[in-house]
Formats: sequence, C-alpha cells, structure tokens
Amino acid sequence: MSKQEPLFVDSSELPGFHNLLGYRQVSWEQNEAVIEVELQPRHLNLGGVIHGGVLTSLLDIALAQAGTYCPYPGRMRKAITLSLTTTFTGQCSSGTIRVTGRRRAGGTRIFNSTGEVHDEKGNLLAIAEGTFRIRSGSEKPEGVPI
Repeated sequence: MSKQEPLFVDSSELPGFHNLLGYRQVSWEQNEAVIEVELQPRHLNLGGVIHGGVLTSLLDIALAQAGTYCPYPGRMRKAITLSLTTTFTGQCSSGTIRVTGRRRAGGTRIFNSTGEVHDEKGNLLAIAEGTFRIRSGSEKPEGVPI
C-alpha cells in the first residue's frame, strides 16, 4: 500500500473537549503522532503554570492516535483508554508545547503507547504510558467513516 498524506484536523473543528484544548496536529503516521498547543490562560492552573489535567489530556490524545493512524481520507480509527499513567517533570506558563505519542507494542485490539511533552526550549514537562483498546469497526487500517 502506498503511503498517503493524512488529512490533519485542527481541534477547533472538532466537538467538545478536543475543541476546548485547542491543539493542532503536527504529524501523524503509523505508530507516531505529534500535536502542539500554544498555551493560553485557559490552560493554566491557579499557580499560573500549565494544568496537569491539560498535560494528561493531551498525552491521552497523542498516545491513542499513535495506535490508530488511518491513511484513508474521510475515515478514522477509534480507541478507548484502558489505563494511563502520567508523571510530571517540569512546568511552563507560556509558549508552545509539543506532545509526542509512540505506539510501542500490541495486537489487533489492545496496544501500548508512551509519550512525552516538551516546551519550546526542549524541557521535558511530562511523560506517560497508556494501554488502549481499538473500538469495534476500527481494527482494520481503513477504520470507519468520520
């Protein structure tokens, strides 16, 4: 199968929580996904630094995407999170953060991913490991219609 360029969707075009987070897709390929967020006041906690819940949510998205790449325009693959462990290693309050998820292992339904969040200076802000289950209908690369 020849590699096709995926259609990247800005989260502002997605409903609900994805829209609220305000991330953009930087890259997405088999076994790896990268998203970025330009920090806004809504992403910060009461101490003025990025909220741990925002970091965890972004890691959850990138790690799930790492195992659900779909090269077919107008289609997608879906997964649900079975477990997610996040470790916070740094703080920032402005600039753009980059979240990278990588699929590490798994079968046709269950997979494991790891990920990292870095600020624009390259400082590590958080790491995560997650286990995900492919939703019914999303097992094959062509996934389901959006």
